[in-house]
Amino acid sequence: MKSEITISELAKLMNVSVHQLRYFEEKGVLQPAYTGNNQYRMYSIDQVYQLAHILLLRRLGVPVQSIKECMTSYSADQYRKLLHHSLREVDAEMQRLKELHQFINKVLHEQESFSLHPNQYQIKWRDTSYFTRWIEMDSHTKLNATLLVGQAERVPNLFESDIHYLYESNTVTLYLETQATGDFSLPEGNYLSIQCLDNEDDELEHMIEQFYDYAAGQSYVIAGPLILIEKSYLSLFSQSKLHYELQALIEPTANSERNDRQ
Repeated sequence: MKSEITISELAKLMNVSVHQLRYFEEKGVLQPAYTGNNQYRMYSIDQVYQLAHILLLRRLGVPVQSIKECMTSYSADQYRKLLHHSLREVDAEMQRLKELHQFINKVLHEQESFSLHPNQYQIKWRDTSYFTRWIEMDSHTKLNATLLVGQAERVPNLFESDIHYLYESNTVTLYLETQATGDFSLPEGNYLSIQCLDNEDDELEHMIEQFYDYAAGQSYVIAGPLILIEKSYLSLFSQSKLHYELQALIEPTANSERNDRQ
């Protein structure tokens, strides 16, 4: 009974393609035990283990061109360093996937919230929030590409974040939320809120006017700056119209109890 197997049997055993095995042979990292009279490549148990090591090194990110050096000259310490390096890369990828998972859930939650309450005023409870200052501009200026390019600080994945515009007198300051104490904070409390779509400057101005009119009509006392929250990622669902949410802290009244949290 022969103890060697053919290239197709090896490929099936190790769940790789015959083409991949021939590529390893071409690069000098895996040779058959011998080639028979019929020109069939034959592989023994030694090549099975060798292939297992090659596939492990490939999973660790070692390029094929470097595998031969690893297998012939690497010390145990070098292999430990290689594994630690790969572990750091895996940890970074896991963190990236975790953040992507959180972002996807956020988009789905925000889109569902908008679908349930389009253009409807609500009272929302907001916990204390911290922000870092990003851009300050005149209240009549609209965010444009030149302003973005002119910022010294580049914000990674900027438009996956909620951009907070704070309106005070004749200026608008753009803030990005942060987990730690930053340049500005919003206190916890009940916030009058409305979400809407906008693609024109005058629509936004009209929306702000209506917001103040509604608050006055409901006898809400605005107790903080007007906050415009841009959620650009929701434009995926609305043919490029920007999604905005207007918020303002209101003083406690009979109409805005803490049990109105949402």
